[in-house]
Amino acid sequence: QVQLVESGGGLVQAGGSLRLSCAASGSIFRFRVMGWYRQAPGKQRELVAQMTSAGTTNYADSVKGRFTISRDNAKNTVYLQMNSLKPEDTAVYFCNVFGIIGVLDTDRNMYWGQGTQVTVSS
Repeated sequence: QVQLVESGGGLVQAGGSLRLSCAASGSIFRFRVMGWYRQAPGKQRELVAQMTSAGTTNYADSVKGRFTISRDNAKNTVYLQMNSLKPEDTAVYFCNVFGIIGVLDTDRNMYWGQGTQVTVSS
């Protein structure tokens, strides 16, 4: 099974930066789409950023210009560089991947990390 291991969360002051990592640890699969969602208390889970294997990106409007997604296909790892953090960025951030390269009809099956807490103090 696919195991997504997240790291890099923590507590920072407003205006600070964090870099999240998500590795498909031990997985033989590579994914067409890798990215991040987040969920704050009392709110729905929302898309933060995605990146395809072709290099195209998609960002939530609320993070555009502040966050940068990247991926290292050799390491099967996706990153999220978060700059200029705001208190409203406080949430649990979940790694999300789908679309197993070389396997048909897998886009509908999403895999999730367990989440890493990001807390931004004011």
